[in-house]
Amino acid sequence: MSGTFNTIIQLVYLLAASCFVLGLHLMNTPATARRGNQVSVAGMVAAIVATGVLVVHLGVISPTGWIVIAAGILVGGGLGLYTARTVKMTAMPQLVSIFNAVGGGAAALVAIRDFMSVGAGVGAATSVPTVLDVIIGSVTFSGSIIAAGKLQGVITSAPVTIPGARILNFLLAVAAVGVGAYVIDSPGMVGLGVVIAASLVFGISMVMPIGGADMPVVISLLNAFTGTAVAMAGFVINNTALIIAGALVGASGGILTKLMADAMNRSIANIMLGGFGSGDSAVAVEGAAGAGVQAIAADDAAIQLAYASKVIIVPGYGLAAAQAQHEVAALADLLESRGVDVSYAIHPVAGRMPGHMNVLLAEANVPYPLLKEMDEVNPEFARTDVALVIGANDVTNPAARRPGTAISGMPILDVDAAKSIIVIKRSMGHGYAGIDNELYTNPKTSMFFADAKKGLAELTSSVKSLVG
Repeated sequence: MSGTFNTIIQLVYLLAASCFVLGLHLMNTPATARRGNQVSVAGMVAAIVATGVLVVHLGVISPTGWIVIAAGILVGGGLGLYTARTVKMTAMPQLVSIFNAVGGGAAALVAIRDFMSVGAGVGAATSVPTVLDVIIGSVTFSGSIIAAGKLQGVITSAPVTIPGARILNFLLAVAAVGVGAYVIDSPGMVGLGVVIAASLVFGISMVMPIGGADMPVVISLLNAFTGTAVAMAGFVINNTALIIAGALVGASGGILTKLMADAMNRSIANIMLGGFGSGDSAVAVEGAAGAGVQAIAADDAAIQLAYASKVIIVPGYGLAAAQAQHEVAALADLLESRGVDVSYAIHPVAGRMPGHMNVLLAEANVPYPLLKEMDEVNPEFARTDVALVIGANDVTNPAARRPGTAISGMPILDVDAAKSIIVIKRSMGHGYAGIDNELYTNPKTSMFFADAKKGLAELTSSVKSLVG
């Protein structure tokens, strides 16, 4: 009977793993991403229920333990529900970083608890994944907390470097790996404590020198770390579902990190060395046009948009910061009702996390076929009457095509190829890279200085009043 029971549990774990794989596949495109989330959630629920049944069958948890588990589910589930309903889209990257921290930290704690329960008699099959889990999980925990702080503005998003930082990182890495090897050979909590401390400090010193421009890549990398730590925890406690789920997250996060780095034309190693991007520059609510910059009024911009044959909208972090996704969707619908061909140009690193613009526009029910990736949309700019840039900065900067700038070599959206360009921006403030956007002084560019939400509402109102 016990063998049959274990077989059923393992089959449920296999079903859960299949749901994870299928869900991940469905998340490949925005059109099926929601369904992918639902399938993955179903798999996770099945895995949790199976684990609960297994624990009851084994009888290894006391009544007090069940109370602790129930309290954890209620508190964790309540916080998850609260944050899902209240966190703004602009704060989603910070939330993802916090999730990475919690996942990495929890995985490390699972391994530490199992290590402590076995004691000095722990074998290599447990001590090796434990040490790896502790190193990766601790780095993920502290690094993700720093990343969330940078994104939230609690910590400056500019690179923070100290003399000898790279030497310090090297010594911390050597200490974590060296002492970790000693713990594998001679298990003990003192050595494991040293590994934890060195890894936590390494996570902080690794992320602090990284500038805001690289935060989307860092989030993806830390997400991959979280998955790897979870997989290691699965090896420690011999849980198949945990191993598969962690491996999937680690692999997909690693692939996404590589894709994001390629989109910026930079190596992952170069990003992790840090020092790129000065972070957000302070901006006023309204800006003034400087030398070579042409300002435009709402009515003039509305006329250009209303009588255009083809318009490409280029969203950026400014759109997310203003929560203006519904306003841009309303303007696009109005233009389409007049026969204008409207589409959206999505840069891979626009915003603060992978897919930020896709998620934001999906919230406003923008049709998925209108969201075009960089490689698909770039050839269309030359045939575009008006490119409407909303809060996008570095990803539209022609300076990337010249050597010697902070973003040299980074693939950009070819906005400057359009016949006319309208930029909605609060001011002439810099983006994360900390350099001027040469697009703003292009003779074809007109600057509409306004908060994105207010500016888009004005444009919609002007189109209705001027051309019906």
